[in-house]
Amino acid sequence: MNVAANDAQLRVMIEHPNAWRTYFERWKRVHEMRGDDVGAGYPWVENKHAPFRPARRALPMLNLALISSAGAYIDGSEPFDTGAAGGDTSFREIPVEVEARDLKWAARGYDPRAVEADMNAQAPVARLLEFEGNGIIGQLNPVWWSLCGFITDARRFAEEAAPRLVERVMRYEAQAALLVPASRLCHQTMALLARAVEAAGVPTMMLAVDRDLAERVRPPRAAYYAGEFGCVVGKPDWPEYQRRVLDESLRLIEPIDQPGVRNLVVALGTEVEMQRGEK
Repeated sequence: MNVAANDAQLRVMIEHPNAWRTYFERWKRVHEMRGDDVGAGYPWVENKHAPFRPARRALPMLNLALISSAGAYIDGSEPFDTGAAGGDTSFREIPVEVEARDLKWAARGYDPRAVEADMNAQAPVARLLEFEGNGIIGQLNPVWWSLCGFITDARRFAEEAAPRLVERVMRYEAQAALLVPASRLCHQTMALLARAVEAAGVPTMMLAVDRDLAERVRPPRAAYYAGEFGCVVGKPDWPEYQRRVLDESLRLIEPIDQPGVRNLVVALGTEVEMQRGEK
């Protein structure tokens, strides 16, 4: 890919990459990271427009790709480097047959207790295989992709990781992609990736529990509800709640006809269930 093409691809994700880089370098000079706090001066990516590709197949006919930023990796393989300057921009490709007991989590920016108790809180493989079995989706892609989404250097992620991951999604001929962030900073990382995947021709849906970040970075489609970091798909060991979040989100892929953030109504039913002790 030539320089002009690389620049065009970068601008799909970050509309003003050079200005953002200037702000980021300034932030790095004056900010000392303390734990997971990027501070009030961090230059969050702000986009005004979003790439958009209408869904051309009904949900029950789609090969759905899953991308999670909770930092999952197979036990015994190389873990993500949670201390890497600017963030670890690598990713892992995990077969859907790999069980939760064989996964470890490189967590930064979120509390890992939920995902350690139930991987479906952030990587809903079991829920989506259920959806495949009952015909809600055509099929779940045979592998899913894992990132450690705590990446402060958004431009480096956009230049290095996103094109390679998009190439893998395209290689598997996915017809839609579900992206699940784990932390606040993950919302930026995954929104950038959603923009890249959509620009390559694959409709996307990003779950969001931070509406402000979704509206700033502007993924093509986002489904928002007042959930929690670390269990964005739903609280652990509450499969019915997770199914409701996923079902409502995925069913929005086809009818949405322009970029935007849609509110889910899942929280209303959940509150009633909690009051009745029906978890």
